[in-house]
Amino acid sequence: MLQTAYINTPLGIVQITGDDEGIQKICFIDNIVTASKDLPPVLQPCATQIEEYFNKKRTIFEFKLNPKGTDFQQKVWGDLVNVPFGKTESYLTMSRRYGDPKAIRAVASANGKNPIAVVIPCHRIIGSDGSLTGYAGGIWRKKWLLDFERGEGQGSLF
Repeated sequence: MLQTAYINTPLGIVQITGDDEGIQKICFIDNIVTASKDLPPVLQPCATQIEEYFNKKRTIFEFKLNPKGTDFQQKVWGDLVNVPFGKTESYLTMSRRYGDPKAIRAVASANGKNPIAVVIPCHRIIGSDGSLTGYAGGIWRKKWLLDFERGEGQGSLF
């Protein structure tokens, strides 16, 4: 049975959804929602590790993921987890890795449908010219996360 919890982060409330098969969704919530007082045990490792990430005690996550998507989306999301903490990669570089630079729109679309924010680090994917292009959680959060991981800007003040 799917369980849901809400936790506070420096970027606002994050919703975590998952079950014994793994975490299906981590997303930022812009609505007014109160953080959960009691977390379901199945979500506790995820919540703890996200808190450790924001406290600069973790750069790699170690809990089971179970995002729902097409085979291609799964492939892109699997590739995203290999982009190192504090580094970026372009959509074009990703599409070339799949053997087709013209697949850039498909890669960008799959990236944009990533249901597991921060842990599957779609925020680390940028335009070929270094621009911060789309992010479901908002460009300001993408910038904050990148600055945070690089130890720069507002993110470094946390």
